[in-house]
Amino acid sequence: MHSFPVERTKTMKRDTFSSYHPIVNQIYFVAVIGFTMFLMHPVCIAISLLCAVTYNVYINGKKAIRFNLIFMLPLLLLTAVLNPLFNHQGATILTYLPGGNPLTLESIAYGVAAAFLLITVVSWFSCLSAVMTTDKIVYLFGRLIPALSLVLSMSLRLIPRFKNQIKVISNAQKCIGRDVSGGSVLQRIKRGVKNISILITWALENAIETADSMKGRGYGLPGRTAFSIFRFSRRDACALACILALTAVMIVGAATGAYRFLYYPYISGQYAGAGTIALFASYFILCVLPLVVNVKEDIIWYQIKTKT
Repeated sequence: MHSFPVERTKTMKRDTFSSYHPIVNQIYFVAVIGFTMFLMHPVCIAISLLCAVTYNVYINGKKAIRFNLIFMLPLLLLTAVLNPLFNHQGATILTYLPGGNPLTLESIAYGVAAAFLLITVVSWFSCLSAVMTTDKIVYLFGRLIPALSLVLSMSLRLIPRFKNQIKVISNAQKCIGRDVSGGSVLQRIKRGVKNISILITWALENAIETADSMKGRGYGLPGRTAFSIFRFSRRDACALACILALTAVMIVGAATGAYRFLYYPYISGQYAGAGTIALFASYFILCVLPLVVNVKEDIIWYQIKTKT
């Protein structure tokens, strides 16, 4: 019996990887985000960035493209520029800044690498928030740390629920002639404050109702059971085995220094070699795994649709 993703929005594409068991999803993102944060080799950063952005666009569509262009691209440029301005380490001096500090090749390279690393991690977390829904978090941590799992699940739902509710409030106020886009500046401010006041009141009432509901259901009490739609199947076992095997290969490669890359005082690291290429290939397979699963499912669905 397979589980199916829930809480998908209208802009999200059907993600087959989300239908895997929550343990599989959680272990995958822990592994891929962990490697992304600690591997500074340019090849590793490029692989992770390509897969993270592609997967993010796959599941979030135009929303992800807009987010990358409006927020991620300026963040990339800002981070890449700031590092050489404040970090003057490195032996290869290109020129001197107006203040007399050296501008080094190593600081520029590290700034670019750090900038790409930052947006890669943000992209992976965006994918994580889309895949790891609140029901999965409660399922994984509800018995071990019930209070924390509840807080995490409510926090992840906070912004989407607030956005939906403020739209409802704005539409309701518009129907009675209190649209924030009309009237004088003072009237707009008063109407905007009114909408925020209504939203805060709704949030407080909703929090009290949620707390009473969870208490009435015995949430967190010893011996409490809970219904779950998640079942660990053979498909999940195969995916988990693949993820763990690739993770083990990555750990061995990192322990042997295969991903070693230094930016200071000189740029140096491991380059092309049979063993290194194999390890990079393992990392690529790990990062691209959700896309492979989705593309395979899309092909199957396309073949079924063309036959009918």
